[in-house]
Amino acid sequence: MPELPEVETTKRGISPHIIGKKIQGVIVRQRQFRWLIDPNFESYLIGQTIEDVERRAKYLLIKTQHGTLIVHLGMSGNLRIVKNSTPQNNHDHVDIILDKDTVLRFNDQRRFGAMIWATGNVMKHSLLCNLGVEPLSDEFTTQQLFLLSRRRRVPIKTFLMAGKVVVGVGNIYANEALFMAGILPMRHACDLSSADCDSLVESIRVILAQAIEKGGTTLRDFVNVDGKAGYFQQQLHVYGRGLLPCILCNQLLQEIRMANRTTVFCTNCQQ
Repeated sequence: MPELPEVETTKRGISPHIIGKKIQGVIVRQRQFRWLIDPNFESYLIGQTIEDVERRAKYLLIKTQHGTLIVHLGMSGNLRIVKNSTPQNNHDHVDIILDKDTVLRFNDQRRFGAMIWATGNVMKHSLLCNLGVEPLSDEFTTQQLFLLSRRRRVPIKTFLMAGKVVVGVGNIYANEALFMAGILPMRHACDLSSADCDSLVESIRVILAQAIEKGGTTLRDFVNVDGKAGYFQQQLHVYGRGLLPCILCNQLLQEIRMANRTTVFCTNCQQ
């Protein structure tokens, strides 16, 4: 599932190819996603010039002079740049045609993604207005995490992934950050000390920054028809390694389900 680093990598990958381009045409082959694509979607976009591409949490914001296209990649979606002549496959559901050689193509096998046209201040949109702070911003601090976690008797992993305190810490990176910080994922958020919060803030920053940096090495290959460019081979310490030896102490990692998500941890290195 695309998480914040993958979405950031996608943003960086598509931006040079679409900013400043005028949308010449739109082809929608499938409208049923997480939310139904508006019947007037094509008319909203055609003729608009793309001025910028931003990311908020896991949402891509493709901005024009008259509105913003909000894109969420869902569980299986990807955006890629292809030539106009590139044949579509079964899951290529939306084409945004920029010129004779450039198409922004949205592929989503499971159709849990979204494409929504918004006007006005996009940050006031219902999908964005209640989100927490960006994890790599100056607003994400030890003090902020510590204060918001008081009286929250929920597992710290669940607390982080809710998106109301900090955005973009999905399942993979929550596992990794908690391991780096030495904190068990089932500990109550309210039980964390200020020192714990300090370690966790730093770990989240490091893990996400490293992932984005690794993703950035694929950008030179982003114009591709296979939909894989912009994603990177992750070297994960705990996620996906349940019952394998811990890289630090060699004890077998434990794997459980929390909130219907795979959770992997080391009972020796995490407290």
